[in-house]
Amino acid sequence: MRAAVLHEIGQDKLEVLDDVETAGFGPGKVKIRVRATGLCHSDLSAMAGVLPQPGPFVPGHEGAGEILEVGEGVSGLKPGDRVVVCWLPACGSCPACKRGQTQLCLAGFLNAGTPNFKRPSGDVFGFAGTGTFAEEVVVDAGCAVPIPDDVPFDVAALIGCGVTTGLGAALNTADVEAGASVAVIGCGGVGISAIQGARLKGAAEIVAVDPVAARREAALRFGATKAVSPEELAEAKQSVTGGEGFDYVFEVVGRSATARTAYENTRRGGTLVVVGAGALDDFLQLSMFELFFDEKRILPSMYGGGDVLRSYERAIALWRAGRIDLEGLITHRVPLADINEALDQMRTGAALRTCIEI
Repeated sequence: MRAAVLHEIGQDKLEVLDDVETAGFGPGKVKIRVRATGLCHSDLSAMAGVLPQPGPFVPGHEGAGEILEVGEGVSGLKPGDRVVVCWLPACGSCPACKRGQTQLCLAGFLNAGTPNFKRPSGDVFGFAGTGTFAEEVVVDAGCAVPIPDDVPFDVAALIGCGVTTGLGAALNTADVEAGASVAVIGCGGVGISAIQGARLKGAAEIVAVDPVAARREAALRFGATKAVSPEELAEAKQSVTGGEGFDYVFEVVGRSATARTAYENTRRGGTLVVVGAGALDDFLQLSMFELFFDEKRILPSMYGGGDVLRSYERAIALWRAGRIDLEGLITHRVPLADINEALDQMRTGAALRTCIEI
């Protein structure tokens, strides 16, 4: 089958090969025919080595498709079922799952060390234990979440990561208060989803912050009340909050520099929500005095900060009701053969989300 492979960490181009096979099918597993997958910035981060990932590997973790085969012991799934790929499945039995914090289950990370594919030259891993830039993928049955027939594959793919992450940051982690002032730093697909979540919660002012003009324009269409470049943030803080700072600031970039900016633009007693996935060696510096004196809450948000399956269901319900726009997030559609074009669009900020049609 065809798959897009990164041969070495640090390379910026993928090679679309036709000699890739799925690996690991057996009890408790399912094989999925991938129909659509989104390109998330985390894929770029893994390629660059910012996020830990063994190589060679097939990127992609935001996908949807149809079940081809089910392994022994798998219940509730059958060939032909439409599913979204969940890159962080809950085992249901670890301490985090028993506490109801299924987004903190480590079962998916443990699976990430097992190859999902093979080539004549050797094993190939899948990003985050999946690897959806391929025509087929074998994953644990818990990674295949059934979706209703009326949900298109491209919309379902977005729900698999970016939409769930951004919406959940506003709805679950921050629990934005009606009438609040909000700033969102980084307005790609996840940031736009956070904006939609803040709008759903009744935020009075939502300031979108992004260096790319096209993304700022998009943010206004999705619910932002004001869109500014990073250089204009100080002026927006003054005009919207009287210089006090925003009630909630979402950092959706994954860098200590922008997290520090987010902290400085959060009012005393306000909430900073860290959504972006950053590097292990990129440290946010805060003084012990400011932590004590400002009493700002710093809330990391992992995969939307809530039960993933319930978050999927909520996103579908909101989409059906017309309360959130998911189709509008997909600004580019390309075939797998043009994956490197899609990577370039993501790097320049030209795309909110690119759908890879497989």
